[in-house]
Amino acid sequence: MHWFTRNEFLFQLVSLLIAVILVHGVYVGLVRPNADAHLAAQAALQAASGDFTPTRSLYVVIRDYEQEACFILLLWALAIMGFKLKRNLAERALTQKGLIAIPEGTSVLPSDARAYSRPLEALPEEQQDYLVARTLAAALQRYATTASIPAVADTVREQCETEADRLDSELSMVRYIAWAIPSIGFIGTVRGIGDALGQAYKAVEGDISGVTVSLGVAFNSTFVALVLSIIIMFCLHQLQHSQERLVLECQRYTDKSLLRFLVTP
Repeated sequence: MHWFTRNEFLFQLVSLLIAVILVHGVYVGLVRPNADAHLAAQAALQAASGDFTPTRSLYVVIRDYEQEACFILLLWALAIMGFKLKRNLAERALTQKGLIAIPEGTSVLPSDARAYSRPLEALPEEQQDYLVARTLAAALQRYATTASIPAVADTVREQCETEADRLDSELSMVRYIAWAIPSIGFIGTVRGIGDALGQAYKAVEGDISGVTVSLGVAFNSTFVALVLSIIIMFCLHQLQHSQERLVLECQRYTDKSLLRFLVTP
């Protein structure tokens, strides 16, 4: 568990740094130059024709700093969820293997628990920390010490409930990002409206270009933030569903491969 926690923390730091570098590079090299060129072309066409209708550009919609921050957080959240999903799939794949080979019709006594624990101890260190391996090991150890089938069933249930709580708590950073992205969008909205109000005197004089640009910042930042938050929440719910399936599969696997063979001596 400690190995995974340390590596996950390092992964989160590295993935955040990569997201910052990647998104900022795209904005500096592609988004903002194209947005500025589009706005300049639109201004020239509007000056040449009084009845000109401006067209929208994706570069203009996403060009501001709030949208850039939202994309950075999006990539960071997707990287974190991808890391967790990879481990989740590896754990679920382990339930497809015969970790404990108990022939049909065999009765397992408390004295046999040590022998059936050896295949689990022979697993690689990383796989020994997987939920199904930890649950089976804890169940066999409890059976060897108590010789009580209900106590073993309670151990399995406690292991799975504890794991479900742990998996849920480890998603707190992703939930924070899902909350932070709309908040950053609202910051852009407040900034844009504030700039628009600061240029209200120009609108009174007949120049509304500054007001419209500032209002564009306000609405674009909110629009982008809400769209990205929808994407994150969808991915988050899919990851939670996969984690819940892992816990349920672990319970079923333990019951099928071990509990049904236990007998009271």
